[in-house]
Amino acid sequence: MSATQPPDRIRVALVFGGRSSEHAVSCATAASVLEALDRSRYDVVPVGIARDGHWVLAADDPEPLRLSAGHIPQVDGSAASVLVPTTSHDRTLIVHEPGQAPRTLGEVDVVFPLLHGPFGEDGTIQGQLDLADVRYVGSGVLASAVMMDKHLMKVVFAAAGLPVGPYVVITDRDWRRDPEAAMAGVDDLGWPVFVKPARAGSSMGVAKVDGPEDLRAAIEAAREHDPKVVIEAAIVGREIECGVLEGHGTDGPRTSVVGECAVVANHAFYDFEAKYLSPDDVRLECPADVPTAVSDEIREMAAQAFEAAGCEGLARVDFFYCADGRILINELNTMPGFTPLSMYPRMWAATGMPYADLIDELISLALERRVGLR
Repeated sequence: MSATQPPDRIRVALVFGGRSSEHAVSCATAASVLEALDRSRYDVVPVGIARDGHWVLAADDPEPLRLSAGHIPQVDGSAASVLVPTTSHDRTLIVHEPGQAPRTLGEVDVVFPLLHGPFGEDGTIQGQLDLADVRYVGSGVLASAVMMDKHLMKVVFAAAGLPVGPYVVITDRDWRRDPEAAMAGVDDLGWPVFVKPARAGSSMGVAKVDGPEDLRAAIEAAREHDPKVVIEAAIVGREIECGVLEGHGTDGPRTSVVGECAVVANHAFYDFEAKYLSPDDVRLECPADVPTAVSDEIREMAAQAFEAAGCEGLARVDFFYCADGRILINELNTMPGFTPLSMYPRMWAATGMPYADLIDELISLALERRVGLR
């Protein structure tokens, strides 16, 4: 803790932006958290990561970071540079501006990494913070990396006995060696299929493909985000989601009431525009109108997925509830959308934990956690 910091306030560094295609979504998340943090409890240090990876000291102002149809926010890479700690002996942030002597921002108690996608949500920043023995909100390196990869995620879930839908993986080597052979196994999934970058989120680069004539173009589009591509059989069912929070001490994970996301207009599926730019085209219901037994089963499966992946802090787990009663796990997000209108905070609000309290709880969990191996 900094010598100039009031002893009763927790110093939190909010880290947002980043190099992934979800840069703007991360900024929008930061805007919501900045606005909600209780400044009588927290000393907040906003740290932005520009699209080129430059760490900068950002303004403590949520307005420029809001995402709308007319404004795509981004971190200003020309701001003063922030140098982060690299050893376990010093958690001090240093600010450096050209032509001026470096100045210290003091130590931070906890980092809240509000990063989505590769180079942030995937274990990279978590590893950097682990090297310096800095506590942070959310899952560690392994869970973050594995859950970012939709292929390895499915391998973990299947090994844990959780039901996953049929899929095909096309690696960069597969595609460069023989694209036709790489696509050959897709026919067995049936049509339509969903083509996805293996390690991206917010539906970036995702396409619904109705027939083989459009498959190559969809794979190439997905490869612009990630050279590894996952192709999934289309599952006919309702999209049901569940929020998970780590338990305190030796308690097991806690689950929220379940929610449902349904596209009602103008979109073939829940894509980026539907999620963030066209809220009237989507219906979010929380709690979801499903039988109690189904809700209970989904909540139990969500907790199982959280533990199978070795997650910490928080996760949102997405499922398909099929007409024949089957429940299939779709994916787990270690840093889900986190604006007050996002499904994860909405589910916890419906469970009795409002947005600001949810932020407090996540910071509390991070401060409880020991550094190093755990």
